[in-house]
Amino acid sequence: MRQDFFLIPGFFGFADLGGITYFHHLDHILTRLLEPYEIEPVVHYVSTVPTGSIRVRAHLLYEEIIKKSPDPDVPIHLIGHSTGGLDARLFATPTARLLSDRELIEPVAARVQTVVTVATPHLGTPLAFFFNSILGQNLLYLLSMATIYALRFGKFPLSTLFAMVGVVAKLDDHLGWRNTILDQFYDNLFADFEGENMEAVSAFLESIRKDQALLGQLTPGGIDLLNAAAEDRATTRYGCVITQAKAPSLRRFAEIGLDPYKQTSHQVYRLLHLLTSFVPEYPEPPAHVLEKIALAYGGLPEKSASDGVVPTWSQLHGELIHATWADHLDVCGHYSDQQSTPPHVDWLCSGTGFDGARFEALWSDVVDFVASR
Repeated sequence: MRQDFFLIPGFFGFADLGGITYFHHLDHILTRLLEPYEIEPVVHYVSTVPTGSIRVRAHLLYEEIIKKSPDPDVPIHLIGHSTGGLDARLFATPTARLLSDRELIEPVAARVQTVVTVATPHLGTPLAFFFNSILGQNLLYLLSMATIYALRFGKFPLSTLFAMVGVVAKLDDHLGWRNTILDQFYDNLFADFEGENMEAVSAFLESIRKDQALLGQLTPGGIDLLNAAAEDRATTRYGCVITQAKAPSLRRFAEIGLDPYKQTSHQVYRLLHLLTSFVPEYPEPPAHVLEKIALAYGGLPEKSASDGVVPTWSQLHGELIHATWADHLDVCGHYSDQQSTPPHVDWLCSGTGFDGARFEALWSDVVDFVASR
């Protein structure tokens, strides 16, 4: 029986950009893992606006579904990474008012069998406070550029790498960046892109400059309003994957070694982890959830624990499907594995040790959850 799976990217996410995929070959692993369940999966990558509002992103999800899955009898499964999980929740909410008449959206939303959220900030992330400042918006733009290049080419030029180290190291001394600094990064990084790929990348980055409504919405206070309005659908099963990355330390610094690319990436991770470590109040999960988390991590995470972008305790919503040691991008397939074809690139070098075995275990549990609906 055919069932449609929609993979929804997260913060400054994209489906396919200049030959770069947000979910690294996840369609292949889902198809393989679903074979024993007699499900004929059709996997769709969702195109969205990188930092646009959750309401707009949820409406774009609706448009993608009616375009790619028009048959009203085909069940739908939504898998959202990071902010993509919030898009999925809002779209599935029976009373949500998106940008189209609810009478048109409701029959489509009613087809959603499962919503799986992966490393999603259901209670917000303190990192959004920083990104919502002028300095933070410029850093976000820089990180977006670096991420696109690293995911496409594996590593970026050493000259640009060392310049980034200087920016991160002296971040507290900056009140803002002139456009000429960002333009220099842009020119250095994207000289290797050509033609249509360059046009796609330029349009993507320009959309980040123009629309950053998402930044304010991802603060704990902004998400509190979303949670007041986003009601779980009674006929839909909700599950979550939570992540925790190792905290930066001298030991982690030594383990990473002398590779300048890895060390630079780790410095970026160190900054993000620090900005995410602010501890808001989190509700106490049920005892059976705490037991499963403690078993996965060898003890309960600190309240300040995160995957470098989203606090671990903020990621709980619905049933706990899987808990793993991973940074924010590992779970999408962006971990270090040079033996795979094509190789996996670890842009956010946290030193957490996520690998192919953990990736397989995570998505096996997601498939079990979806197939048992």
